[in-house]
Amino acid sequence: MTNQENKSNDNINAKDFLIGSLVGTLVGASLALLFAPKSGKELRDDINKGAHDLKDKAYEWKDVAYEKTDEFKNYAKEQTAHLQQVVNEKSQDLQDKYQETKQSLQEKINQAQGEVEDKADDMADKADELKRTAKKKAKATEKAAGDVKDTVQESVKEVVETEKEAATDIAEAFQEAAEDVKDK
Repeated sequence: MTNQENKSNDNINAKDFLIGSLVGTLVGASLALLFAPKSGKELRDDINKGAHDLKDKAYEWKDVAYEKTDEFKNYAKEQTAHLQQVVNEKSQDLQDKYQETKQSLQEKINQAQGEVEDKADDMADKADELKRTAKKKAKATEKAAGDVKDTVQESVKEVVETEKEAATDIAEAFQEAAEDVKDK
């Protein structure tokens, strides 16, 4: 149980105790007055005095109830402010992690693009060289073009895998942050 639930249970128990005490006092006083061997005037005076005492206690209990209500209201405000601060901190942490992951992913994409461009440039140079040599090497040129295609596909697959990993990292970071917020 959390600290807040314990306080809530204590408040309910205190409230029940106060109500029980009030009812018990009323019943006890009424029975004592009804079964007491006194004259009518004495009995009326005792009932009057008991009613005034009970009225005074009710006012005291009302004041205590107002004080407790104010305490609970202040506690709730403090907890709300604390929770808001935690949520803001976690939100900022998530945003920072997102930006870091986004930047890392962009760097990996740029690097992969550079590698793909370099490989594409190399293959283009080789293709030009093969064209000049002769038609005998046409099959070899076609193979090289196929190799370029495979290399580009592999590079694209690597980029896609990198993006998937980054997306998974982001999702895990969001989930961890959400669990941290729930725990607090």
